[in-house]
Order: sequence, then structure tokens, then C-alpha cells
Amino acid sequence: MIKLVKLLLTCLFFFIFVNPIFSQTKSDIVSTREMNRINWLEFKEVVPAKINTVILPTGTLEPHGVTANGADNIAPEAIARKIAVEINSLIAPTLPYGMTGSMSNYPGAFEISDSVYRAFIKEILEGLVANGFKNIIIMNGHGGPQTSALQAIAAEVTNRHRGTRTLVINWWSFTSSITKEVFGQDGGHAGLNETAFMQAIDPSLVHPERYSKDMAIPYPSPGTWAATPFPTSIGLYQPNQGYPDFDEKKAQIYFERVTKAIADLIKDTVKLWDKAGV
Repeated sequence: MIKLVKLLLTCLFFFIFVNPIFSQTKSDIVSTREMNRINWLEFKEVVPAKINTVILPTGTLEPHGVTANGADNIAPEAIARKIAVEINSLIAPTLPYGMTGSMSNYPGAFEISDSVYRAFIKEILEGLVANGFKNIIIMNGHGGPQTSALQAIAAEVTNRHRGTRTLVINWWSFTSSITKEVFGQDGGHAGLNETAFMQAIDPSLVHPERYSKDMAIPYPSPGTWAATPFPTSIGLYQPNQGYPDFDEKKAQIYFERVTKAIADLIKDTVKLWDKAGV
């Protein structure tokens, strides 16, 4: 029995540490994809000569049912890390404070005013342009008025700097069809889809033991009622749909399909920009 165990351990050591399939990692043209971690000399060598695309994750801090207050930051960051090599981009530091709105009074939430947010995001985009990036991908994790602010400022900066291209993506909204395909129903804020996405990123950030179904209610139809703060931290897009179910397998499938769809969107958009010569 002891000899068998030693043999198994030896084989395991060979496959993990000796076999090239396991021991070698795919080489990259840059030591890190994160602007926070790259050295300025290496940055000068690769931008824009080898890398002219950057992902800027944006989000906010607000309650998310039984997952992290920073879900709107963590999700776009995870997407950026997953696809950066595939789309050949660097990743800018996340803008983690945003226009939270009706949940800004919950513990741990932050609210940035429209005027301050617009001015700050404009300066960030101008800085990315000044650093040589041609394609600026804003990977947004938080909706509401923040979406329109990002779109407006991105368009303003792009029109000011001809040759710069910007793409603003609300990851959960763009992939809503994937939510319905994977789960068979619609999702919600901190609902089935967003909780699953966080579960796939880091299961320790999801706390099923704290969940009860009465924590979630459907969003009201436009013009019917509005409450501030919103009465619950889980808002469903459709009645009787989108309650978290904590299915680990579906969570992983959802994450992979969402990130692939976003990478494909970016690659297709860049190809069309290039074809149009803009």
C-alpha cells in the first residue's frame, strides 16, 4: 500500500512539475496586463506599438442581496482580466465609486453626484487618450443614470479626439439573452444572474445562509410607484423570476458564456472600426 502511494505521488509530481503541458504557461507580450502593476518603461515599449486597447472597469458600492457590496466593481474587473489577452488590451484601475441612486442610504454604499462623476470620468478618459490608447472599452458594472453619463462623456471625448474609439458595455444588460438561455428566466439586481456571476468569480463572497426569498421584489412598472431607499437589496426584472438559486455549475457556465460574448463584441467592433477607417 505504501509503495502504491509513493508511486501515485511520483506520477502526480511528474505531471504537475515536469510535464510541459502543466509546467509551461502561455507567453505574453507584456509582463502584466494591469496598468497598476506595469512599469513605465515597459508601458512605453508596448503602448501603442503593441497594445492600443484599454479596458476601464467602472462600478459603485451598494447592497447586493447576499453577495459583496462591490459586486458592480468586482464583476467588470473579472471580465477584464478574463478577456484582456484575447482582445490584446491593458486594464486601467477601476473607478469604484459611482451614481448609486436609490440604494445609496444602505450601509456601505456611496453616492457620487452627477456633475462630479461626469467631470472625473472625463478626466480619466482624457488621460487614457493622452497615454496613447486608441480603443477605450468602458466595462460598466452599474446601471441607472451612470450608464447615460458614461455614454455621453465617452462620445464627447471621442468626438474631441478624432481617431479615438470608445465602447461602453453594461455587461449584464448586453448578455441578458444568455441569462435566459442558461437559467431559463430573467434575472435582476443582485438576483439570479448577478449572484451567479459573483459565485463563479469567488464563492466566498456569496452567503446563501443569509438569503430568504422575501429579500427580493420585482421592480415597479414605470410610472407606478417609487421608493427611496428601494425597499429591498434584490430587485427582480420580471415578477416571479430571477430569485438566486446558488447553482454552482450553472454559475460557471454563465460566467464563461458572458465573458466570451463580451470578448466577441469588442473584437467585432474593433474590426468594424478598422474596416471603416475611423
